[in-house]
Amino acid sequence: MYTDEMLESMKKVAANRNSNAAMEPRRMTAEEKDNLLAAFHPDYKKSEFAELKMGPNKGEKVPIELASLLQGKSRIENYPVDLSSPDYDADVLIIGGGGAGSSAAIEAHGAGAKVVMVTKLRIGDANTMMAEGGIQAADKPNDSPAQHYLDAFGGGHFAAKPELLKKLVTEAPDAILWLNHLGVEFDKAPDGTMITTHGGGTSRKRMHAAKDYSGAEIMRTLRDEVLNRGIPVIDFTAAIELILDETGKAAGAVLLNMETKEIKIARAKTVVIATGGAGRLHYQGFPTSNHYGATADGLVLAYRAGAKLLYPDTLQYHPTGAAFPEQIYGALVTEKVRSLGAKLINRDGEVFMHPLETRDVSAASIIRECGERNKGLTTPGGKGLWLDTPMIELKNGEGTIEKRIPAMMRMFGKYGIDIRKEPILVYPTLHYQNGGIDISADCMSAVPNLFVAGEAVGGIHGRNRLMGNSLLDIIVFGRSAGLSAAAASKNASTGKLSLEHVKRFAEERKAAGIADPEISPRLLPSYSHGNPRAGNVLK
Repeated sequence: MYTDEMLESMKKVAANRNSNAAMEPRRMTAEEKDNLLAAFHPDYKKSEFAELKMGPNKGEKVPIELASLLQGKSRIENYPVDLSSPDYDADVLIIGGGGAGSSAAIEAHGAGAKVVMVTKLRIGDANTMMAEGGIQAADKPNDSPAQHYLDAFGGGHFAAKPELLKKLVTEAPDAILWLNHLGVEFDKAPDGTMITTHGGGTSRKRMHAAKDYSGAEIMRTLRDEVLNRGIPVIDFTAAIELILDETGKAAGAVLLNMETKEIKIARAKTVVIATGGAGRLHYQGFPTSNHYGATADGLVLAYRAGAKLLYPDTLQYHPTGAAFPEQIYGALVTEKVRSLGAKLINRDGEVFMHPLETRDVSAASIIRECGERNKGLTTPGGKGLWLDTPMIELKNGEGTIEKRIPAMMRMFGKYGIDIRKEPILVYPTLHYQNGGIDISADCMSAVPNLFVAGEAVGGIHGRNRLMGNSLLDIIVFGRSAGLSAAAASKNASTGKLSLEHVKRFAEERKAAGIADPEISPRLLPSYSHGNPRAGNVLK
């Protein structure tokens, strides 16, 4: 199955393995990192961004695909909508069924609110389920939330909103205790102490994990808690427009049954958007590690209602997506593989970077190595280079891979690749939406009574996110959004339901001369033959 080029290169990797395992390349200076990112990171490719002509972020740059959706035609133009007889009534309406939405639902329900959750797929069908490496929390004697803050603030290029990042790191230890109490099976030593490891950009070992199923284990636990509490979950139902009242407060959503195409109306005193990311838009033709439903729905709905976005021009390209075999092209190879000792190796068998640089720096380094330096290998999807997984057992002993990263061993094992004995080919994959909806510390957007949690939020991580802080933010901000929404609902009185903001948006769109026929939100990705923006993912 390997090409002659790959086999020849693998010999060089094996020949250099012992010396490479002992080698520890220096970390880049701040100036070197800035120059590298400007030259090679996809966020700096000006031709791939468009200027918004309307809305709260008018004049700002966003990816071409996102601009088309943010300025798109509303789906309700194709459906008759009657707001007079709502089908669902709630104190708190939660849009999204992943980790953030589930955390919000649990806490809002615990606060006594009547909660309804709607999700366009099923509860748990979300990027949370795909997360592998772990969740950060400074809960060991040699660590502190202050140190966690410094790591994350620097890793995000000092662009995070201080109040959001402070909330993330100070509430992290309690988030771990909360998950542990709910039943998450974290990795623990025989005495019950949680095992922690490093991640890229961390100065302390604060990564808590459940082998390399961390997201799946957390999502399993949250989903069971939602269902055990009897919280209504409306599956296969997408929110296609937010509803406001005559005073401009969030008051519900227009829903679309994904199977029958029926329109339903949900009225609520408060709304929580927890719709996740945008990986399935395949920005710049990149493959993605994201779940099928990640099409930026929450950003579109909130933007049309008047909420401002923060850093919508920044995405995270995870440095290690599977580049071979093509059946798993773009699938995530967790950063935990590198934290356990595997190093990135080029075609000539050389280590070319420190294994635990931040994700944006690592991705840009790989793109440079495969491009300008011409030290990558040709794969069916494009290019790739080696992640030398046999180094893990060379460093930590036989059995480490099966014990600590069994999902990785199984994913490649299906295609006859034993990662204990053979290196694997990787290349950056579109992974995370760094930018999103701008919120205050209580999770409210610029639209009154519209709260946001999870990957749909912008500003928590700045312009780059460290490993393990996404599973953390869905818990910290999911819980907070649920509690804030429940508290707000106690004093909220919903006025007359209105979609006037949609009409105003259509008028603004026309005045701006936007003729793009794109209908938004997209809801599901398009993989029709010849889609020019999906690149190699169509193969």
